[in-house]
Amino acid sequence: MVEEGGQNSAVDDSISTEEWLSCAQALVPTALKKAREVKGFPSRWKMIISKLEKIPSKLSDLSSHPCFSKNALCKEQLHAVSNTLNEAIGLSEICLSEKYEGKLRMQSDLDSLIGKLDLNLRDCGLLIKTGVLGEVSFPSLPEGESVNLRELLARLQIGHLEDKHKALDSLVEVMKEDEKNVLAVIGRSNISALVQLLTATSPRIREKTVTLICSLAESGSCESWLVSEGVLAPLIRLVESGSSVGKERAAISLQRLSMNGETARMIVGHGGARPLIEICRSGDSVSQAAAACALKNISAVPEVRQTLAEEGIVKVMVNLLDCGILLGAKEYAAECLQNLTSSNEDLKRSVISEGGLKSLLCYLDGPLPQESAVGAVRNLVGSVSTEVLFSAGVLPRLVHVLKSGSSGAQLAAASAMCRICGHSIEIKKSIGEIGAIPFLVRMLEAKGNSAREVAAQAIASLMSVAYNCKEIKKDDKSVTNLVALLDPSPQNSAKKYAVLCLGLLSTSKKCKKLMVSYGAIGYLKKLSEMEIPGAKKLLERLERGKLKSMFTRK
Repeated sequence: MVEEGGQNSAVDDSISTEEWLSCAQALVPTALKKAREVKGFPSRWKMIISKLEKIPSKLSDLSSHPCFSKNALCKEQLHAVSNTLNEAIGLSEICLSEKYEGKLRMQSDLDSLIGKLDLNLRDCGLLIKTGVLGEVSFPSLPEGESVNLRELLARLQIGHLEDKHKALDSLVEVMKEDEKNVLAVIGRSNISALVQLLTATSPRIREKTVTLICSLAESGSCESWLVSEGVLAPLIRLVESGSSVGKERAAISLQRLSMNGETARMIVGHGGARPLIEICRSGDSVSQAAAACALKNISAVPEVRQTLAEEGIVKVMVNLLDCGILLGAKEYAAECLQNLTSSNEDLKRSVISEGGLKSLLCYLDGPLPQESAVGAVRNLVGSVSTEVLFSAGVLPRLVHVLKSGSSGAQLAAASAMCRICGHSIEIKKSIGEIGAIPFLVRMLEAKGNSAREVAAQAIASLMSVAYNCKEIKKDDKSVTNLVALLDPSPQNSAKKYAVLCLGLLSTSKKCKKLMVSYGAIGYLKKLSEMEIPGAKKLLERLERGKLKSMFTRK
């Protein structure tokens, strides 16, 4: 965990960088001499001495850089080192005089000194490693001038927490105004530093850090770095127990990161399902919608669906359909239920038992996009009785979607009808009676091959009922559209259903004439060679009718 604390007094601008270097270099031998004289607390002083001995080489590295005297960070670092060395000298003098306020208090002070020495040594190394010394900067920029992005990013890794706090403030503002340039210069080490700041003891630091991480995640440029540097676990903890702002930003970050399937698995592996589900149950509007979207993304991964179910996702998503604060949350809930019910029979039964079918049908009566909700209904209709289909009003809703829904919703509705047709003759007749057939016939003209295939399949199934056959014969476009689906190209997967439908229609002389006039015979010859079931028989029937017609005319 990142801790606060440490000396953070302002740097005196009247003292040059070279003077601060001289000061630090002069303090090192004094600090070492006094430290070696101390007899008490031997293990701690031994550690302090070993760290003091490393300081001269770090100072040498800094001073040998070409931009040493021109970089504000360098001056600040030398100031921090000098403060730490003075503290080491002061503590050694107290230990030598044995006039300290209790043994435990002195042990704590020495541990704090060790931490500061570690920080100084690490920061000196990072100044060289990050390359920020090559970016010339000044102690204070005139208002209106652009900030030095590399310096701000370096400050995320260097110095005390208050320095990082200020850098975060600036970066959050710069990210709002100039995201492109921030993304151009940010590196993996900066991402790592941000992830570490997510565990800071200060709630303010965590909020500002997660705000910046949220922006980076939404940019779509840093997902792999964020995940590889361990961002998921602290984000999940923030969703679980952060402030309202922290929860919201963390949920939005997880929403974006969960779009990757492998990352979605990792979120579940880190225990992220339960806090996200809890946010859906009790969070504010934005957090709820973000968490619902994240869970929708996660539910697209088949192997984690059972884990989600065990955490109570079904009941929460059904409740969101009814009571979601934002319309977006309702839409994500519908998509999530569609994913959950795509193949798992236990989950289908769970959704039905929680009242999910009723809630999905009520959702279809509203203004929101219908495709996912219809898809979820399609997944469920095979698991309910004929009585439920009638009592819940499934059929009228599906016909309404066929009439006025989007192309994706129409495809899902037609697919649902294909599944419903397996229930009973009564269901098939009801579908015809409530007016579905004309809309299915129009779907035969759809641009998408899948829509044409599903519509043809539904029509073929419905035609086993005499009433529906009559309705299809009455439709002026039925024969035309079905003949067009005899196209023998491999991309046309609807041709086998078109053959079946036309075979049932061929008992009508009028329909046979239309089939011939629209070129069905030429198509059927090719389909017969391809051994499409029913094509040869239908071809023979049409050719006999054509031959008989010729003799009649003669």
